[in-house]
Order: sequence, then structure tokens, then C-alpha cells
Amino acid sequence: MFMGEYQHNIDDKGRLTIPAKFRELLGSSFVVTRGLDQCLFVYPHEEWAVMEQKLKSLPLMKSDARAFSRFFFSGAAECEWDKQGRVNLPTNLREFAKLDKECVVIGVSSRVEVWSKDKWNEYYQQSEEAFNDIAEKLVDFNFDL
Repeated sequence: MFMGEYQHNIDDKGRLTIPAKFRELLGSSFVVTRGLDQCLFVYPHEEWAVMEQKLKSLPLMKSDARAFSRFFFSGAAECEWDKQGRVNLPTNLREFAKLDKECVVIGVSSRVEVWSKDKWNEYYQQSEEAFNDIAEKLVDFNFDL
């Protein structure tokens, strides 16, 4: 399971260091794609296969399902570590997530997310203010904290 929040910098060549404990769980190669809320999702191959099956089960005749699958798969890239434990993120993904220098790498159960520091701080502040409301809404889904 991925958990925690880490601050890292992306270099001029688009290389980002991922925490060692995340690298171990991700394996030697993994998939990076566009995520929701303008971040990147990083999946070990096993979890990517689970997501692929879920997306394949969406109804092809629904335009929203087609659009989401296109968004998710067209942005995907298989990545590997360099000898220093960094990943070279593709330019289109860095541009999508507005990754320039300071990044936040977080663990979210079955995936890792990579955020620009500014976007993460903005998202976190908005979510923190609404956290009690969010928790209350989750009760409707039989989710008990």
C-alpha cells in the first residue's frame, strides 16, 4: 500500500526522484498517466491491469465512458527508473500536471500521485476546509471511519 506525502524537485530534464519505499512497491517498470484533479497517477503493473479491466467494462456506447477511457489511456506511458532512482516523466504529462520544479509525491492506497506543489497546496486547502462534509457524505456509501 502506498501512503505518505513527500516533497521532491523535478530537474530541467524532467526527472523526478520517487521515495525509495514507493520505488520498491512500483517495481522496475510501471505506468504513469493523467490523473484527476490535474495530477499524475502512477500504477504498478498489477494495479494498472485492474484499472484496465474496470475501464474495459465501461459501456462503449456511452460517450462519457469513451471520453474517460481516451483521456486515461492516451496519456499513459510505461516508465522505468534510471540508475539514481529517478523517473523521466514524458513532456506531455509534465505539461498536463503543470510540473515545473517543486513537486509533491503522495501515496494513495494502490497508486502514487504526483502533483505540482502549488496545485497540491491549493487542492489540500480546499479539501481540508470541506473534509468534514466529505466524510459525512461518505457515510451514505456505508463507509465508516
